[in-house]
Amino acid sequence: MRLLLVEDEEALSKRLKTSFKRAGFAVDIVNNGIDAEYMGNEIDYDMVVLDLGLPKKSGIDVLASWRENNREIPVIILTARDAWHERVDGFKAGADDYLGKPFHFEELLVRVQALLRRNSAKTSHQFSIGEYLLDEDKQCLVSDNETLELTGIEFRLLRYFLMHKGEILSKTKLTEHVYENDADKDSNVIEVYVNHLRKILGKDFIKTRRGQGYMYTG
Repeated sequence: MRLLLVEDEEALSKRLKTSFKRAGFAVDIVNNGIDAEYMGNEIDYDMVVLDLGLPKKSGIDVLASWRENNREIPVIILTARDAWHERVDGFKAGADDYLGKPFHFEELLVRVQALLRRNSAKTSHQFSIGEYLLDEDKQCLVSDNETLELTGIEFRLLRYFLMHKGEILSKTKLTEHVYENDADKDSNVIEVYVNHLRKILGKDFIKTRRGQGYMYTG
């Protein structure tokens, strides 16, 4: 899953990026409202964490612009803990959730995961694949009898398949959602990772749609 982190406090953004990457996210960072607005309009992110107090353009104006352009990406706003008016303005502009500063990363992560599931119309808090469950904390597959390890890319790719079960996903779309903006992207590598997942799960879980991409059928 690919996340846009909009935060102008450099030390905080670095800590959050490290933590999100450990949790299995590809993360892009911007530190001002102008760049944030552009990135959110141009790239199909799975989630945005948006600070409201930004230079060049406020987070409220950025969010309002996205919504005016029909960008329905889930957005969690970060506000000063006592700034109730910012929270109200954020929800009016189209925010899905908010978190007051200072905060614990674990709470932010839980809120991000909950929004992602809500956005994918998934009601269960766990992903199941045959006899296995996807452990999002340890980024592996577990059953009663064994644990199957996954690389970072395999985990992000499998989680994206699970959140879009039954959808045809092109190589380009998958690449956009598992790699960060500055990564060396090659859509042909997706085929390699899909084959890795088939070896782990069995070939029947991920179908190839010739000329279109892949579909996870479960």
